[in-house]
Amino acid sequence: MALEDHPTPPSTPASTSGSAPADAPAPRRSDATRTAILAAARERFAADGYERATIRAIAKDARIDPSMVMRYYGSKEGLFAAVLDVDLRLPDPAGIDPHDVGRVLVSHFLDLWEENEVLTAMLRVGVTNQAGAERMQGIFKDQLSPVAQRACPDPEQAPTRAALCASQLLGLALARYVLRIEPAVALHREEIVAWLGPTVQRYLTAPNP
Repeated sequence: MALEDHPTPPSTPASTSGSAPADAPAPRRSDATRTAILAAARERFAADGYERATIRAIAKDARIDPSMVMRYYGSKEGLFAAVLDVDLRLPDPAGIDPHDVGRVLVSHFLDLWEENEVLTAMLRVGVTNQAGAERMQGIFKDQLSPVAQRACPDPEQAPTRAALCASQLLGLALARYVLRIEPAVALHREEIVAWLGPTVQRYLTAPNP
């Protein structure tokens, strides 16, 4: 059954037989519709690339009318921007012990990748599409650089050190969640943190070679 918005019905008096209170919020069908559109768009952009993906195909995957996609996002360009709008939710740099930053970052990214597939889908878009790659670059530059700037001994090196960290974190994600290379998939979380944490720590805090 297609996901479509419906007008909110007129309010009715609250029942006295144990029903929900009259002021309880109605289900947000529009939220479900947006979620379905974005999920379908991530898969379609990753599989077909930006140029070949169509609003009609995305709507079919989401099981809705194409007009609903246009209603919420206006255009394919607007939908693509929404797909690539990701908050890494990094911890406040001021609250991270510089001597523990590598372990904290690796643990945080494992949480992101394993709690849902949004970041993994975005990575798949990034490796198949130039605009997606540029968006990934901007996200990691804008959101990871403040952590690197606080942790590294020379703030001027923060962009380079953040890029090196991203190479490790995204490399792991590509091997474990996209390409699904078996030894990388088989690693337990504690093993990944133990292997990768010191590398990220060195990139951020070691003296410049």
